[in-house]
Amino acid sequence: MGNDILSFLRKSKAKIDEFILEALPAEDPVPEIELLFAMMREYPLRPGKGLRPALCLLTCGAFGGNSDKALTTAAALELFQNWIVIHDDIEDGSELRRGLPVLHLQYNSPLAINAGDALAGKMWEVLLGNREIVGPQKGFAILREFTVMLNKTTSGQHIELSWVDKNRWDLSEEDYFLMCRNKTAWYTAVAPMRLGAIIADAPEKTLTMMVDLGLKLGVAFQIQDDVLNLVGSEEKYGKEIGGDIQEGKRTLIAIHLYNHADEGERSRITEIMNKPRQDKTPQDVKEILSLMRKYGSINYASDFAHRLSAEAKEMLGELPFDGDPLYREMLQQLVDFVVSREL
Repeated sequence: MGNDILSFLRKSKAKIDEFILEALPAEDPVPEIELLFAMMREYPLRPGKGLRPALCLLTCGAFGGNSDKALTTAAALELFQNWIVIHDDIEDGSELRRGLPVLHLQYNSPLAINAGDALAGKMWEVLLGNREIVGPQKGFAILREFTVMLNKTTSGQHIELSWVDKNRWDLSEEDYFLMCRNKTAWYTAVAPMRLGAIIADAPEKTLTMMVDLGLKLGVAFQIQDDVLNLVGSEEKYGKEIGGDIQEGKRTLIAIHLYNHADEGERSRITEIMNKPRQDKTPQDVKEILSLMRKYGSINYASDFAHRLSAEAKEMLGELPFDGDPLYREMLQQLVDFVVSREL
């Protein structure tokens, strides 16, 4: 294994994609079912980073486990990501996913919801294969981790959707962190690391240590994602630039702006951000971006992400790894990549 995290991510993603595409059905004599199969394969066929499965595989290897035995679980993590974002795109009214139109705009919302449901079912089916790979006891422990991850993710998503639904802006940074820890951090970092460690037979004390580490890393990932949404390249980012403003999302950037703006600016911010997506104009987006720059909100969030990443890296160094040191080195590189990435 080389010491280049980007190379590892590419190889890991290719292996995961091969596993998933072999697991997903492709043909059926009934045309409607064949369309469902095509929709299920749509997001897995699109380019992506594969951070979550890579984190699972690297953690397993770092603790002396056989990363090949983690492949099924890592693939299930990627399936989780695929079906959850199909539903997320509908809930947020997004337009692009991985550089292409979202599934519900390619087809329609009912069909996309059903395809997401079908992928969720396939995820659980894939996980059942762990009974033969890692044994029934460990296989059940992996299933339990997935149920916790699902409960955390949907509760965090509900918090964020509720803020938009109720037009709430009386939010603190801690409100954002609570939402983000549940919605993003748990399935982005906490669960992948714990799953890899479980497969490698890491002790319970180590699994507990991974929660705080993973929460810091996952929140850093989300903040960096929010920054890229405003200043990144649409070609690299894969989603529409300024989409969070279009969707009225309460990011750390937006909350920082609202809490530092004067009374007149706050009124204008809420007027624009509370508009339905279809009513927002390009000028509205530019106005909010201009205010974010005026108050240094984007730089504030970026600096915060880097601090969290540094704390996560320090905590990573405290874990009792006993596997190949190259896996630990890759994990350290992955932590850095989370906040340095441009895609």
